[in-house]
Amino acid sequence: MIWVETIIQGILLGGLYALFAAGLSLVFGIMRLVNLAHGDLIVLGAYLILLLVTLTGLSPFVAAAVAMPFMFALGYGLQKFMLNRVLGDDILPPLLVTFGLSVVLQNALLEGFSADSQRIQSGPLSTASIEVAGLNLGVMPLLTFASALAVIIGLNQLFYRTSLGRAFRATSDDPTTASLMGIKPAGIFAKATGIAMIIVTIAALYLGMRSNFDPSIGPARLIYAFEAVIIGGLGSLWGTLAGGVIIGVAQTVGAAINPEWQILAGHMAFLIVLLVRPRGLFPRAVD
Repeated sequence: MIWVETIIQGILLGGLYALFAAGLSLVFGIMRLVNLAHGDLIVLGAYLILLLVTLTGLSPFVAAAVAMPFMFALGYGLQKFMLNRVLGDDILPPLLVTFGLSVVLQNALLEGFSADSQRIQSGPLSTASIEVAGLNLGVMPLLTFASALAVIIGLNQLFYRTSLGRAFRATSDDPTTASLMGIKPAGIFAKATGIAMIIVTIAALYLGMRSNFDPSIGPARLIYAFEAVIIGGLGSLWGTLAGGVIIGVAQTVGAAINPEWQILAGHMAFLIVLLVRPRGLFPRAVD
């Protein structure tokens, strides 16, 4: 029973990693852009939610809903006025620009909020649990995993049920041909990054409520996101969820064996999957 509970906790933890990775997977699937500032943008979202909660007294969930339009506008603006200028066949310019953006964000957050750890207070929800088949499961991890499922399902519906999704797929397949059909790739890319930032806000909400955060933790969140995306297969949304679950289960099992092995076990699972499936479990452009 202990190992069953450990595995279930790992699956639920994987939901958080899937939220970290979903926006990264979306952007890569559409425009082949690897955003090295992704983790720092998650931390920025957490600080924005914290600021709204502190200044207005809103609940964290309402504060996240209020923050989403601001984060969408930030992503849209970054893509339209900065990242679109460096997109092309050479992957190095986007990497350099997003690395620079990461450094700027970390230092701006350090100046604005200091290096002290912060946490978004969620009240009784942080310790609430329910009993399922003799297992005590935390409400917060369950909400996190449910949100990850909702995000993945929502993105798939967006891709395959809407005109915007068709534009995303057409632009991803062939931007030149899509532009001849009246689609403006630059605008599509900006909308995609804006949507990715909405997902980043959801990830930031659960990051801030489940653990302490400070301006320097962005790169670590980026590593988890990268690993989940690569395990699942670049651009595969359902694969991203599977990748997050694999990392989460590996970490909880590793911690159960030896608490010092938690982080190492996740990285080892990543390497093992790459050895067996170098292109990931479900390699495809979009899912």
